[in-house]
Amino acid sequence: MRATSSPQQMAEVLDAALAAGINHIETAPAYGPAEAFLGQALRARPPGELVLTSKLLPGISLEEGQTQLRGILQRLGVQQLDNLAVHGLNRREHLDWALEGAGADLLQWALGEGLVTQVGFSSHGELSLIEAALASARFSFCSLHLHWFDQTRLPLAQAALREGIGVLAISPADKGGRLYAPPEQLRADCDPFEPLELAYRFLLDAGISCLTLGAAQASDLALAQRLMVDREIGLEPSHRQALERAWQAGQGRLAETACQQCRACLPCPNEVPIPELLRLRNLDLGHGLSAFAQERYNLIGRAGHWWESVNASACEGCGECLPRCPHQLPIPELLAETHQRLAAAPRRRLWG
Repeated sequence: MRATSSPQQMAEVLDAALAAGINHIETAPAYGPAEAFLGQALRARPPGELVLTSKLLPGISLEEGQTQLRGILQRLGVQQLDNLAVHGLNRREHLDWALEGAGADLLQWALGEGLVTQVGFSSHGELSLIEAALASARFSFCSLHLHWFDQTRLPLAQAALREGIGVLAISPADKGGRLYAPPEQLRADCDPFEPLELAYRFLLDAGISCLTLGAAQASDLALAQRLMVDREIGLEPSHRQALERAWQAGQGRLAETACQQCRACLPCPNEVPIPELLRLRNLDLGHGLSAFAQERYNLIGRAGHWWESVNASACEGCGECLPRCPHQLPIPELLAETHQRLAAAPRRRLWG
């Protein structure tokens, strides 16, 4: 999704990915010229060398979906797509579309015509929605936000794996905290390891074997190549010690104000996503990930169904959450502080 400046850039990234031992490429029509550039690069490679995934947005008609899928195959220069995902199954109506509406007909047609091998979904939605999608028996794989600093969906992912459903971790590096450019505070907490290496190893050790990496240039694949050379790609005792040290350092800075992400505070009558907002506060104050936390906070309300729509300013201090918090956090005060610290001029999203 990022190597889109030229076909040459895409070809260089693809070559570096193959050299790093990567055999799965995920793309989408929504990523500008990415599919077309990838198709050009693939023409210089042996057929069948890579597993290819692309995605279609939910809500389209059967006819529109058929046209779009044929366009994907044409751009990639293949007759069959290994994996087709519903791109952003983020709301209940998206799941209904995929299970009962035009989406159900589209997915069945794609499988029946042999145009795709299996179908799945990516989701940025609520845990209950993801759980319902996984339980539907419609999907063979899922792509979820699984991060070292956000382990909320990890139990769902591990349960899916036990059921034979494939799992791909969305953006452990970027959405996981922009860990490719960590602050010095986090570097020191993770020493002697790079934070991104610990994040990758944490997920691999948890059984998540497919990690996305949005490379814009060949050098972005250096860590992936290094991990492939290292046969012990999970967590060794030294890695576990570094992870624990970084976690404890963050908890120490947050002291008694650390949100433990138990979600007992929900639901909020004003639909404030309290755990997610306080998670950004944890990252900001606990781990020095201020730039990331501010970037994510200021996307609230600007990214449609891909991200939260209500920020901390919607808290009216009603106090309904207070008796539900097992850690007795002063939640309205923390939300007000979070808004004061993180609210800034919004930035443009990469896509959309």
